[in-house]
Amino acid sequence: METARNKPMVSIVSINYDQPVVTCEMLDSLRKVTYPNFETIIVENGSPTKKPDQIRDNYPEAKLIISKENLGFAGGNNIGLKEVKGDYILLLNNDTEVPADFLDSMVDLMESNAEIGIVSPKIYYFHEKNVLQYAGTSPIDPITSRGRHYGNKEVDTGQFDEVTETYYPHGACMMFRKSILEELGLLYEGYFLYYEEYDFTERVRKAGYKIYFQPNSYILHKESISTGKNSPLKTYYLNRNRLLFLRRNVEGLTFYLAMAYFFIISFPKNTLKYLFNKEHLSALYRGVSWNIINFNIHKNQQL
Repeated sequence: METARNKPMVSIVSINYDQPVVTCEMLDSLRKVTYPNFETIIVENGSPTKKPDQIRDNYPEAKLIISKENLGFAGGNNIGLKEVKGDYILLLNNDTEVPADFLDSMVDLMESNAEIGIVSPKIYYFHEKNVLQYAGTSPIDPITSRGRHYGNKEVDTGQFDEVTETYYPHGACMMFRKSILEELGLLYEGYFLYYEEYDFTERVRKAGYKIYFQPNSYILHKESISTGKNSPLKTYYLNRNRLLFLRRNVEGLTFYLAMAYFFIISFPKNTLKYLFNKEHLSALYRGVSWNIINFNIHKNQQL
């Protein structure tokens, strides 16, 4: 107990949406975690068919919060964020599994430098042994909106084993200070799905904090269980939110250049790509149309 009192508390927040079995697998791995001072909050995000009874019945150590409707990644997490008690908060996808010591080195890094605002660990693909998904990122080009995850689909041979400052965390597992929420507010709920962590990171960076990659910690990620790898839902939100991200975070001449690039190059290219796929084409056009008719996009919800 003395050890727990001497360690900062970590609040782990995760969303369940119609995947109680997957969430239980994550909770099984969290039961093995050796860090002595953490809480787990699961937000049941309006699942349409599968009740979260097995989560409630089998994992009493996790606080289960029920939302009657699906509020998306940001909205669901915000419900949990309003209940956290920790000094640090970890947003963790439910489609992940973690090793026993994954919290320790992330907390140690945060404790070592008050200028660090967000930390993400190495992320491996769950179903591909030792294959990386994330080892830090490049900046997103403000005009093309393109960037990349370092290490993605590479076999890990130790090439990303240095603790480094990076540009963006990974939304599947990102730790940040609770004080940042008190200072900057909650996740912006207008995205619903995709780009939320990039938007939040831009606000954190503009407030003077640094983003770090911690390779001494890792998680395993069962990517795209929720939406599918090439679903129309994904097409809709990726295109809608790409524009929304630019509108919220890019200004001046760069903004107009970015809009020109999107509508002269990206939008026609994607139209041709989906020309013979009506569902994806419709999703693309609806995503763009959403930005044309929605103007109130800058207000952030406070903690």
